[in-house]
Amino acid sequence: MKSLLAAMLAAPLCALPAQAQSTPPSAGGDILTLDEALADAGVATPLTQAAEAGVWAAQAGRTVAGLRPNPSISIDTENALGTGPYRGFGESDTTIAFAMPVELGGKRSARVALADAKVRRAWIDLAVAEADRRVAVTEAYVAAIASGRRATIAEGQVSVTTENLRIARDRVMVGANSPIDEQRAMLEQVRATTEAETARRTATAARAALRQYVGDGAGARSALDQGWFDRAAMRGQGPARPFETRNTLAFAAATADTASAEAELRLARSQRAPDLTLTAGTRRLEASNDRAMVFGVSVPLPLFNSGKAAVTQAARERDRAEAQQRIALFEAERAIAAAETDRDRAATAVRASEPALTAATEAARIARIGYAEGKFDQLILLDAERALFDTRRAEIDARAAYHDAAARLERLTARLPAEGEIK
Repeated sequence: MKSLLAAMLAAPLCALPAQAQSTPPSAGGDILTLDEALADAGVATPLTQAAEAGVWAAQAGRTVAGLRPNPSISIDTENALGTGPYRGFGESDTTIAFAMPVELGGKRSARVALADAKVRRAWIDLAVAEADRRVAVTEAYVAAIASGRRATIAEGQVSVTTENLRIARDRVMVGANSPIDEQRAMLEQVRATTEAETARRTATAARAALRQYVGDGAGARSALDQGWFDRAAMRGQGPARPFETRNTLAFAAATADTASAEAELRLARSQRAPDLTLTAGTRRLEASNDRAMVFGVSVPLPLFNSGKAAVTQAARERDRAEAQQRIALFEAERAIAAAETDRDRAATAVRASEPALTAATEAARIARIGYAEGKFDQLILLDAERALFDTRRAEIDARAAYHDAAARLERLTARLPAEGEIK
């Protein structure tokens, strides 16, 4: 009788690990891989549309910067509509003139250089947006798998606690155990049911979040790539060589900002050179019906605004951009080191989870047999089952943490696009 009871107690426990490790495939065997999710997100989400529009705007700004100032035409009439002989237009003089602004000091080339810097910054912004989208989709994909597994484990725990409650009631009825065992088993069953409901809702929300990235068509696939999730920490840890932080997107963005600030300084300096306006025209004298040419040159006098203050402001902005560039390099190195540490810590936890699961499973099996034979108190059984449940959930958390840290590290070390790729 005791052997039969022990077998009945051990059956739910044996089914739990297998149930928690795998997710049933969809009816058609269709699996949404991470690469497919990333590709679908590029079509279904607007996360990079603003950056793409920024590139188009910067390119249009480059065209505008290369344009020369427009000429102007003027018509002036003098000595008309006055008094005496100037009452009408008989003594009037009419001048038709054409004026051409001439930019000096390299203003046009300075504008073009600033526009080129902004175009480069816009392309880097697009690369940053794409890298951020990749991280967001990966994190949503990992969360969907992890939450689904947690829900499966929680549902299996409900089955275990329900069976324990039934057995505890039977033992209390025959007087083999105290009534408090039934109350403890009932408390565990209620707790497991609550955790399972919470886990199911979390899994549903995670799948909904993934669908927002990949669209309803791809998100409707019921199966995700469980094998990819299980391969966490199997690859070699650490880069083959130290990361070159000067090739990261963060440093590239800061460098582009510095280049833009330098171009702004060059433009401010060019603005100090006064521009000329050349005028050429013809004048008609109404009284004699004669004509004469008119020529002129106008130069602004920098009496109140010499442009020196603007140059000083641009120089200080350039200094600030250079300081931000140094900060970006420091922050990139710090963030990469932190992501590597998180990844390696999670990898260690993943590798340690296998022997931990083996030990927890064996401890729960022994506790069940001992409880069935009356050798162990029910508290030992409940502690062993709770330890097994927590160990399985910690194993899932470690794998999820590994994938999240790896995705974050990939984002931080994303390569700066080559010059040809940017242009």
